[in-house]
Amino acid sequence: MSSFRIEGGHKLQGSIVPQGAKNEALQILCATLLTSEAVTISNIPNILDVNKLIDLLTDMGVKVKKHSSSKYTFTASDVNLNYLETDDFYQKSTALRGSVMIVGPLLGRFGKAFIPKPGGDKIGRRRLDTHFLGFQNLGAKFNFDSANYFYTVEAKELKGCYMLLDEASVTGTANIIMAAVLAKGKTTIYNAACEPYIQQLCLMLNRMGANISGIGSNLLTIEGVKTLKGTDHTILPDMIEIGSFIGMAAMTHSELTIKNVRLDMLGIIPESFRRMGIEMEFRGDDIYIPEQEHYEIDTFIDGAILTIADAPWPGLTPDLLSVILVIATQAKGSILVHQKMFESRLFFVDKLIDMGAQIILCDPHRATVIGLDGKIKLRSTTMTSPDIRAGVALLIAAMSAEGISTIHNIEQIDRGYENIDHRLNQLGAKITRI
Repeated sequence: MSSFRIEGGHKLQGSIVPQGAKNEALQILCATLLTSEAVTISNIPNILDVNKLIDLLTDMGVKVKKHSSSKYTFTASDVNLNYLETDDFYQKSTALRGSVMIVGPLLGRFGKAFIPKPGGDKIGRRRLDTHFLGFQNLGAKFNFDSANYFYTVEAKELKGCYMLLDEASVTGTANIIMAAVLAKGKTTIYNAACEPYIQQLCLMLNRMGANISGIGSNLLTIEGVKTLKGTDHTILPDMIEIGSFIGMAAMTHSELTIKNVRLDMLGIIPESFRRMGIEMEFRGDDIYIPEQEHYEIDTFIDGAILTIADAPWPGLTPDLLSVILVIATQAKGSILVHQKMFESRLFFVDKLIDMGAQIILCDPHRATVIGLDGKIKLRSTTMTSPDIRAGVALLIAAMSAEGISTIHNIEQIDRGYENIDHRLNQLGAKITRI
């Protein structure tokens, strides 16, 4: 197990380019299974979760050509479905949450798919009902082996239909789309997730020959086609990393420019940080954050305490609530952070309280933060990263704290952030990987 040793109190200076979007990459990589032709993908983040999925595709028989650390070509002309029944597949897929998204393309193209219960962050229950109910709506037979936590779906022919999703699940929507593009007839998906990741997936599939309309809305219409062809695709900048850098600049009182952010795809994220009192300027497609000694949290019109909560797109992504909670600890004012989706994601606040933050954990989903306005600095401590997003939030806290902090289990951070220590050290941070 690796650790970070962080010397706090150092300001950052300069510019940084965000990595490719992790959540988009996992969907796009799985979509390469839908065609026997070559698919070239650029701006792939070099992170643990993505690299594990590339290894899994390789083991399944997909030909993978690496052009650079961020550009690959995938050719799924000879997929070995028998591999899905091996112990090696079981072990590798259970270690990766994104592995569930191979089910849709395998079902759509080959008529069957198997998957054990996938792994991922320990942030609370993450049900898969939406995925498999969608496949059943398309005509697939579903079986769940409760003893081994193994899921199986099979269909001689998928048929398009109307379906209303029980939740606007991003991975569920992606999985159902990838099955439906090769189904017979028209599929209508209502209450579909419409995050930029889903939009990118649909645009890529249309370039491959799919017929998807309603992209960017929660009502998708898919006219099934018989086959798909190859294409080229470029992954968006990672909006979660962009938000993390905004919070990092505020907490460390740094002047920072975040380059090439695709502002048109960031939705409510910049405005959410502005409500935290963080100044920023849009310069072309860059975000410039000036050095600020103080930032003050907004209130509602009637003066009530501000509540920031996650919501389906175009609402605020839940992946940034950990960062927002941390930066609130050094703001002027108070805020209620409401994490609606996952019941264990706020449990890292005890580590912030140990550092001197004033936080009341109201229940598993809500925390009230009383900002210290920078008058009382967070103090250094030793802690363990419980998941990807909490890990980066703790890293931000440690960078702003007085003294030297240690974060264990940084493999969680590496799952979602590419060479984060090296990139931040180039800006003036003092982070040592142990």
